[in-house]
Amino acid sequence: MSEILDPIMSNPAVTLARELCLLFLVIFTVALVFWTFRDARRRGAMSGFWAFVVLLFNVAGWAIYMVVRPPEIEQDARERDLEVRAYQAQMRQAPACPACHTPIESDFEICPVCMKQLRRPCTSCGRPLKLDWGVCPYCRTKQ
Repeated sequence: MSEILDPIMSNPAVTLARELCLLFLVIFTVALVFWTFRDARRRGAMSGFWAFVVLLFNVAGWAIYMVVRPPEIEQDARERDLEVRAYQAQMRQAPACPACHTPIESDFEICPVCMKQLRRPCTSCGRPLKLDWGVCPYCRTKQ
């Protein structure tokens, strides 16, 4: 069998193709290890461990990492958390209708969505007052 394969394997084109494939495999493995290391670091996983697994098992190790890696990058999780906190703070500051929770202005007398009465006008000065106030704080008129 070696008599048949020797002329083929000693052909310069086959030798070049074999060496190029080996070079591609080495470059591909290094790139895969590097990508896995950086991705695991960005996601807060054990970057050194996963780079070693990919170096040892190549594509199979990379496939395992892709299955078990954290679903989001740490920076994205922090940004999402900050956005949620900012939205919650904004919702605490902005008044809302007690019936339908629609954002309203502080001087609205009724909710424009559900028509619930929120305030009543002062009988003297006409400024909006809360429903439970017995005296207008602006003009001192008893309601």
